[in-house]
Amino acid sequence: MPLNLAVAASICSLFCSLFAIVSAEDPYRFFNWNVTYGDIYPLGARQRGILINGQFPGPDIHSVTNDNLIINVFNSLDEPFLLSWNGIQNRRNSFEDGVYGTTCPIPPGKNFTYILQVKDQIGSFYYFPSLAFHKAAGGFGGIRILSRPRIPVPFPDPAGDYTVLIGDWYKSNHTDLRAHLDKGKKLPLPDGILINGRGSGAAFNVEQGKTYRLRISNVGLQNSLNFRIQNHKMKLVEVEGTHTLQTTYSSLDVHVGQSYSVLVTADQPAQDYYIVVSSRFTSTVLTTTGILHYSNSAGPVSGPIPGGPTVQIDWSLNQARSIRSNLTASGPRPNPQGSYHYGLINTTRTIRLSSSAGQVNGKQRYAINSVSFIPADTPLKLADYFKIGGVFHVGSISENPTGGGIYLDTAVMGADYRAFIEIVFQNDEDIIQSYHLNGYQFWVVGMDGGQWTSASRSQYNLRDAVARVTVQVYPKSWSAIYIALDNVASTSLRDEYPIPKNARLCGKAAGRHTRPL
Repeated sequence: MPLNLAVAASICSLFCSLFAIVSAEDPYRFFNWNVTYGDIYPLGARQRGILINGQFPGPDIHSVTNDNLIINVFNSLDEPFLLSWNGIQNRRNSFEDGVYGTTCPIPPGKNFTYILQVKDQIGSFYYFPSLAFHKAAGGFGGIRILSRPRIPVPFPDPAGDYTVLIGDWYKSNHTDLRAHLDKGKKLPLPDGILINGRGSGAAFNVEQGKTYRLRISNVGLQNSLNFRIQNHKMKLVEVEGTHTLQTTYSSLDVHVGQSYSVLVTADQPAQDYYIVVSSRFTSTVLTTTGILHYSNSAGPVSGPIPGGPTVQIDWSLNQARSIRSNLTASGPRPNPQGSYHYGLINTTRTIRLSSSAGQVNGKQRYAINSVSFIPADTPLKLADYFKIGGVFHVGSISENPTGGGIYLDTAVMGADYRAFIEIVFQNDEDIIQSYHLNGYQFWVVGMDGGQWTSASRSQYNLRDAVARVTVQVYPKSWSAIYIALDNVASTSLRDEYPIPKNARLCGKAAGRHTRPL
């Protein structure tokens, strides 16, 4: 009963104010979620998982371009909780991002209602818990945004549409893994790989002769994964909100945080086939299997499990370069400064971000331009909004590598609103990395091995680079993006939408007021 009362009170108090934030003509979709602990057995051993409405993984969010999503989340855990919406841009509304830099956690026994609009977006994404290593226990699920009915899609409607969440997994509870990290140690090799929360046996039903859409997201913690289906090809059609040139692949590398949509046609003899997911760039290759089950199957899977690439970086790099935007497809696309031709716009600034790793005060730390981030006691967005001093200062991280030793700080870099800039990610380590920018799509204009220099620009793709939300950076390599800073974020002095009336206030912002209800 307390949960139902909280849900009702939250919805009633918020609904009257929604029209001040989003367009009244766009549909609303309401979700009530209860976040709890529960026993799960993804790798055979009992673990304490995080469930949403009793589900692991959590429920999918199905929506259409411009829909308003009202998601009431009740935290029945014994510690603060927060959800982030990977790829949802939250245009002019970064208070809803669901990371500690912008949003206060939901305390135990309390609720918070997220007010999101998937404005001018399509595609395949996912949500996940962003605090306290909760992601290692679950709490994640798929997000799909369909095109509006009158907007043509560059492929026929599939016979079915499946969410496929893949990721590395540990048998240890997330609290033990968190304690391991808090002691300053590195994570060991994961114990296995999951497909939709299962270490084996995940099945996808198809009918012979029909084509299906698979929305594949890597929701894991650290490992890039290769996805393939025995004797079947995959036609790539969409990457994180961008329709792509429809290139056919026998296997696909999906790096941490990334999402891909592929079409698979059931054009083989009627039987069951292996779906295989294996780790990339690891000394020990982890592998799991699922099943593509034909409705008229004459028998179970047979033959050896199909092999895939293992440590070959060049293979993955060349595949990444082959992924291009479909410039003739209808649908929302970023258009900085009113132009869809990003390659014709002059960049006004170059930011170079170089990663490093080392020990600080006896603990393993990771840094960008020598700064290892430490969270403040107050979300930075709230500190900026309420003009609270002493939480952070702009310029606490350089826009170029310093070459110095690692130090701790709450790193914040300033930027100009609506600037069109170049960001280069330099990875001098032996591990692959992923970078995600909340609230933005960006063009991946180039990537290669070695050190980036200004001469590297000669190989940029300035015509049809894919626009996406997460980019990988290979070991001893660099990746470059172009991005239009057209979405107000934490350190801006202006915000088109005021702070939500239901925003939770914590840290130095506790006791202050948002706006009258």
